[in-house]
Amino acid sequence: MSDTALQQRPNSSGSVILPGLLPAIGAYGIWSLFPLYFALLHAVSPFEVVGWRLMCTLPICLVAVAALRQGAALRAALTDRRLLGALTLSGFLIGANWLIYILAVMHGHVLAASLGYYINPLVNVLAATIFLKEKLTGRQWIAVALAAIGVALLAKGALDTLWLSMALALTFAAYGLTRKLAPVDPLPGLTIETIVLFVPALGLMGWQLQRPEGLVMGSAPGISLLLLCTGPLTAIPLMLFASAARKLPFSILGFVQFLTPTVLFLISVFVFDEPIKPVHFVCFGFIWTAIAVFCWDIVSRRAAR
Repeated sequence: MSDTALQQRPNSSGSVILPGLLPAIGAYGIWSLFPLYFALLHAVSPFEVVGWRLMCTLPICLVAVAALRQGAALRAALTDRRLLGALTLSGFLIGANWLIYILAVMHGHVLAASLGYYINPLVNVLAATIFLKEKLTGRQWIAVALAAIGVALLAKGALDTLWLSMALALTFAAYGLTRKLAPVDPLPGLTIETIVLFVPALGLMGWQLQRPEGLVMGSAPGISLLLLCTGPLTAIPLMLFASAARKLPFSILGFVQFLTPTVLFLISVFVFDEPIKPVHFVCFGFIWTAIAVFCWDIVSRRAAR
């Protein structure tokens, strides 16, 4: 599987960057607004939110498979043992990431979530050079170093929740790498991931049902509608991300991800009133300088070609 995936891996020419960049920006843009959505579900247990999110995503995927006539691709993926194993792994990775993220946001740790997604691009770059043999230019290494300094400064002031940030960063980086190496289209791949997670979702809902607070679904029309909408809100950005992961070099995909934690940081400060410190401004200076250097390198090399 990995040989086929590596043969399909795009190079960094300008002809493939834009088609992959647009779905990446779309996915990260949607994800960056999730704290506002989950804040509306503050009365619901995080475990129930994750359970309904998993269960409501599968019908959306199956309807999309039927509408787009991708049943043959889905059946082919289900009969490929190596591919099925990879998608099972990616399913559990993204499920763990969802659970950690929702627990963090609904318990008021939006800054910790933001830091996790600041760390993730650096993990992506490291994974790209080690596992995918992607070569970074000198300017790109400078950008990585600048971003690492900024993230290190931010992490120093959040040591008590650093484990949460690292868990988010590592699970999502591993998910992205697994999906990049899996030679499957976004929709069939996501459908299999949600099939894999459906049984654990039922177990999670059954466990929540035994808790004193029980299930909130059905108690209020507005809350019930918000829980049902977690399905399409999960499926759409994940399909966009899977498409971007197949088209973009993994290192570039990682740098685009700085969009999400930046918006998360702004939401945590201006919406959730989490305290801001001078080190945050220094951190942003390093990170955005790194992004500018990275973009400058891509544009200059494209112009040279």
